[in-house]
Formats: sequence, C-alpha cells, structure tokens
Amino acid sequence: MVFNTLLSHPINISTPFGKLTDFTSGNEEGVKDKECPINGAYYTKSRKEKWESRRPLGVMVENHLDARPTSGLSRADVVYEAVAEGGITRFLVIYYCQDIGDIAPIRSARTYFLDWVSEYDAAYVHVGGANTPGPADALGQIRDYNIKDMDQFGLGFPTYWRGTDKLAPHNVHSTTTKLWEAAEERGFGAEDEEGNRWDENFIEWKFKDDALLEDRGDKTPIIVPYWSQSPDYTVTWQYDKNANVYKRFHGDVAQIDPVPEPEEQLTAKNVIVQFQTERNANDGHPDGHLLYGTIGTGRALIFLDGGVIEGKWTKDSRTDRTIFLDESGEEIELNRGHVWIHTIPVGNKVTY
Repeated sequence: MVFNTLLSHPINISTPFGKLTDFTSGNEEGVKDKECPINGAYYTKSRKEKWESRRPLGVMVENHLDARPTSGLSRADVVYEAVAEGGITRFLVIYYCQDIGDIAPIRSARTYFLDWVSEYDAAYVHVGGANTPGPADALGQIRDYNIKDMDQFGLGFPTYWRGTDKLAPHNVHSTTTKLWEAAEERGFGAEDEEGNRWDENFIEWKFKDDALLEDRGDKTPIIVPYWSQSPDYTVTWQYDKNANVYKRFHGDVAQIDPVPEPEEQLTAKNVIVQFQTERNANDGHPDGHLLYGTIGTGRALIFLDGGVIEGKWTKDSRTDRTIFLDESGEEIELNRGHVWIHTIPVGNKVTY
C-alpha cells in the first residue's frame, strides 16, 4: 500500500471514546491535484481545506522491542529515526496532510529531535523528556526555543490515555484529531497568537512523479545499521519495483502498522540516510543521553525509484530546513509520498 493511496473504506479504531474513523481512508471524491507541502503527495481540494486549518504535528513514537508493533506510522507524511539511547531507535513522526485514529506508543523528547521539529514549527507531542542539566536538556530547550509544547504531563486525558495493550511506559496513545483539537485550544492552530501562519517561512522540498517502470532500478535490499551491539534496531528496506515503494523490515520481520484494517506493512517512497556525528552528552544520566551534529553539512544517501543518489545533507541553523543535494550541489527531487529519514553515526556502513 503506497502511503498516499486512499483505501476504499473507512478505518474504525477502538478507543476509550468509542469508534474513531481515520478519514484519510474514507471515500473522498474529487480530483486529487492538491499537493501536500510536506511530502508532495496529491489529495483532493476538501482535504487541502482541512490541512490548511491546522499546523503540523511532530509526535515522538518509540521503537523499543516491547513497544512493537507501533501504531499510526502508515499515515505519516515524514518520519525521522535516530537512536534515543542504548542503541534503541525512536521516531519523530510528522502529520499534516493525513489523519490517523491511533498513535502509539508516544514517548519522551530528545534534544536533536527538536532541531527537526523546528523545521515545521510543529506542535511537539511527547511524554516528558530528557531534563538532566546540560546540552541534552530537551525539556529546558523546549522552553528556551519556544517550541509549541504538547507534553502529555500538561494535557493528560482525554488528549492522551494509557492503553491496555502493553505495559507502561509503552502504552500512551492519542489520535491526530485529539491532538489537533488540543493544539487549537493552546493557541497552536495554523496561525500563532500574533497571526503568523506556521508555513509563512516554510521551505518545501522539491518533488517529482515516479520514474517509469522501465527506468526504475533494482537496488534491494538496503540495510541501515545503527549500533552494532543492538542488531534488533537495524532496518532492512526491500524494494517493490512494480509499486515503487520500499517495504520496512527488522531482520526478516515485516514492520506492521496494526491500525488499518487490514493491517499494513510500513512502506516509504523515499528512504534517506544522513550521516551525522554522534557523541555522548556526558551529563551524568545513567542511560547516556546522546547528541547529534544536526547543523552543518554531511554525507547522505537518497534511495528512490530503485536507485541511489550519493549526495549530502545541509542545514544552516536549528530552525532552517534540511536540504538534500546531489554531488553537483543541486537539490534532489524526491518522489511524491512518504519520506523516511534515518540519522546514523558517521562511519556506519549502509549495505545496498
């Protein structure tokens, strides 16, 4: 299932509020010619009217073995993935043009994810976060940076709730509908309290249509390692040439989103690997908070259409957009649809 393809029937999600419908999967009639500014996918005029009334959400979702399967990633526009600590990866999931009836498990903030969420001026959804004094103090930085904070500890039920599907801390749930309602109540709608729209200075990536079947490559599998001592978090992407999507696995196990009916394997139209410096924050925290070199420039691999572009990422400041360039310095045109961005340490070897 391609990320920007609509299903033929609504998805009903069981929550403490009864059944919620994922309207992304509804029977939308009309020409799909309105480009999502986040990932370039095409939707109807009515859907565009919905997204223009809100700002993006940036939701922290964990990938711990005890948290799998994660819920709601199949309707993300963009996903960022990096190690939280101990080789365990975590996701920053960007929602704007799509809706989903369950997101879980929502977890805590880390400092480098703030640098990515700032690119969207998004409402930042998390459950607490790193707060040890020092360079990795994410909760302090949320205040200092004026991040639009949607901490579960300041909102609680009914925006967030703990499910019975898993043990704490792997069981905090929400929905895009509940989160956008709470964001609006906090003054985090499409405009801020001074009347400035979130996208007033937003830099959109460049997008293109899929390559023709005969022009697509065959680079598969793609193996993206994080920490060698934590192989359970190494990601494998298998390319489906006919659908022109990359299917996500951990080892031989397909990573599934259980929310859709029937459930869907996670896929992406674009898989990006950016290599960044990784170091310990040395803040005394027993789990070892990390720091990544998110600002500047570095090597990147951009996989799309069954091929790979060896290029670089560049980001001028915390709030500036990360741009992906080819070897000649030209911005790379991404395929329309879901974008998955891995951040791994400089020196790691990606196999493809």
